Amino acid sequence: MQVDFYLLSKDTVETALPRIAKSVKGAGERLLVVSDDARQLAALDKALWEQFPEDFLAHGEAGEPHALRQPVLLGETCAAENDARMIAFADGVWRDQAFGFDRAFLFFDNRTIDAARGTWRMLGEREDVERRFRKQECGRWIEGP
Repeated sequence: MQVDFYLLSKDTVETALPRIAKSVKGAGERLLVVSDDARQLAALDKALWEQFPEDFLAHGEAGEPHALRQPVLLGETCAAENDARMIAFADGVWRDQAFGFDRAFLFFDNRTIDAARGTWRMLGEREDVERRFRKQECGRWIEGP
């Protein structure tokens, strides 16, 4: 399993996550986006529609009709009603249910950095996890320490 850590220093998750969703969808994969904050999910819903108007980032909410058909699904739990193999934690909170997915994205900021560091250390003890760290530099996402 691969886990990508995204340090949000300039962009918000509402700006960064649609780029990941676009890439995931472009690769023919599905994504489950998880947050326990309903306001954040609503903001992500809006961002997925508006950030790339030239592209159609189809998505829906967990528990709604046709959830299975959605390439990107927004929900409060890790139940992949859309059969996603990739999961994104928009609220900066790691959930061990991610181990049932092929890839996870953990978005965090200064408010949740301590928890992200703890998750990084915990995942470093697992042989079945490849960790990657990404940060913003000059407006671009780069991999690094």
